[in-house]
Amino acid sequence: MQTVTVHPLAVSQTVTVSQSNNWNTGICDCCDDCGICCCALWCFPCLQCKTVNDFKECLCLPLLDPFWVGYCGCGTACPPISMAMRASVRERYRISGSICDDCCMLCWCYSCSWCQMAREIKKRKQPITFMTAQTTSVQMPLQHILYPQM
Repeated sequence: MQTVTVHPLAVSQTVTVSQSNNWNTGICDCCDDCGICCCALWCFPCLQCKTVNDFKECLCLPLLDPFWVGYCGCGTACPPISMAMRASVRERYRISGSICDDCCMLCWCYSCSWCQMAREIKKRKQPITFMTAQTTSVQMPLQHILYPQM
C-alpha cells in the first residue's frame, strides 16, 4: 500500500463588501418580492409584526401605532412607531435620508413604506458566501503488480 501526503498551500484573501447607502428597492417596487406585498395586502399587521421581528425588535411594537393613522392617511401626525422603525432601519444600514423623508413616505405611502422596509431587511439579512477552491495535482509512481506464480 502506498501513502500519499498532500499539504495544501496557504491562501490568504481580503474581501471587502460594501452596501449601497440607498434603499435596495424603491418605494413602489412591490414586484421585487411579491410575497411581502401579498402579505401586506391580506394581513398588513402580520407584515408589520414580522418585519419588526426580523429586525430584532419587539414583535408587538407596530401594534402601538394608532390604527387609524396609517390606514386613513396621517393627516397632521406621523405614526410614531412606524417613524421610529423607518429611521432605525436607515441608521442601521446607513441609508441616506432624513426624518422629514421618512415622515413624508409614511404619510403618503404607509403600506408601501412598510413593504420597502421588509424588503430591505430581508435583503440585508441574506448571508454573503464566498467559496474558494484550490486544485492540487499529485503524481503517483506506477505500481508494480505482483501476480502469484503458478
